[in-house]
Amino acid sequence: MFILKKILRKLRFYLSVNWIKTIYFNFKKFPFAVAKHLPVYFYGKVHFQNIDGTILIEAPIKRAMIGFGQQYETNTRSNGTAEIALLGTIKFKGHVQFGHNYNIHIAKTAYLEMGHMSALGSNGKINCYEKIILGTYARIGFESQLMDSHFHEMIDTLTGHKHRMIAPVILGNYNYLGNRVTVLPKTVTADYCTISSSSLTNKDYSFLGKNILIGGIPAKLLRENTTRDWDTEIPKLERFLILR
Repeated sequence: MFILKKILRKLRFYLSVNWIKTIYFNFKKFPFAVAKHLPVYFYGKVHFQNIDGTILIEAPIKRAMIGFGQQYETNTRSNGTAEIALLGTIKFKGHVQFGHNYNIHIAKTAYLEMGHMSALGSNGKINCYEKIILGTYARIGFESQLMDSHFHEMIDTLTGHKHRMIAPVILGNYNYLGNRVTVLPKTVTADYCTISSSSLTNKDYSFLGKNILIGGIPAKLLRENTTRDWDTEIPKLERFLILR
């Protein structure tokens, strides 16, 4: 019975992989020596709006180390709206997960960097026009959005001064963002920062130091000496999320 269950689990897994998009993407974007290992897996339906940009992996190449649409949350179904527009550069520094229905847009001159075991939850969005960096274990909850641009230019009607429209976003190592968090331009966090659900960040919080909880609209310091229990969770996450 145990062997049968194991076989069924493997069968369900392989049926969840979008093999056409997976094979196409890997062999289009990587040299053969890398592509043959299929380091990037796509699960379920995804629309490639544009994949002319550059994708880099700065880590030992492993099978399925980067999972787009990877099942790791409680929701098991996708509505098939996942979309990628890769015109600029994206660098992965290890294993990375994207939940269902992600939307990734990286402009032509933009740079997105995702640290080892960083993740974007289901229905999450990343809009990168200059630079967005996610540190090691920067894990972002479902329905959150990261953007380094306000998209529309704003002007002071008295002085005529034009406000800066684009500014980098940098999230430190071991950051945890709850669900429905909006990360706006100028956001910078130190290591071991937790951002509560339904918050909005829009400035440099790194001066507050490590092991902090921030939240609100806009976010402010809520508690010091607080962090996710990474020592307990890391072994579980790696056992569950890294395919071997």
